[in-house]
Amino acid sequence: MRRTIIHTGHAKSQRLMVRGGLLVAAVLVVGGLAGLADRARASDEGTFSSEMTPSESLAMWDSLETLKGRLALRDLEVARAKVVMNYSSMYRIPADLSAAIYDIALAEGINPAIGFRLVQIESGFDPKAKSRVGAIGYTQLMPATARFYMPQIDEALLYDRDINLRVGFRFLHQLMNRFDDNLHYALLAYNRGPTTVREILAHGGNPANGYAKRVVGK
Repeated sequence: MRRTIIHTGHAKSQRLMVRGGLLVAAVLVVGGLAGLADRARASDEGTFSSEMTPSESLAMWDSLETLKGRLALRDLEVARAKVVMNYSSMYRIPADLSAAIYDIALAEGINPAIGFRLVQIESGFDPKAKSRVGAIGYTQLMPATARFYMPQIDEALLYDRDINLRVGFRFLHQLMNRFDDNLHYALLAYNRGPTTVREILAHGGNPANGYAKRVVGK
């Protein structure tokens, strides 16, 4: 009975692998293992599960969970690649820069869409950008602000892509926390300085200067 079941499943799996490709084949393997596991539980009907030892059954379930995990990871990697390439095309920037902005924004708790807009408006995606007041790199960080997060940082390090993105996005995330998750106020504080925005708000004023709308797009 075991040989018949395994032979039939193998033949069917091979036909589908030829028609569906590697990814579909992976799905079929997972599905096939799941089906075998279901039959393994039907021991009262005298199917092949009655011939499985507990260790074999456990090993089968381990294999099933491993395959499920690998398939889920592959799906995430494919989805990430599509998003990264979409941003790369949208902003006409290299794929490695798009991937860095996307990954670092997520790691620092920033919506990647906001991260891309921030970099676009601050530096135009120019790694060597430097303002008249001394703001540096992709996220136009002032050295004094950057040193609050990395005391050892110097101007040369601020031109490093990943360091500049990480510190800039971390600064924005902290501003989000300070302004109770109000993205507009956090962006204004990023542009005008948190002290200035706080003082204007404390006196009942409106700190808006158009910067937040440019980043958010509305």
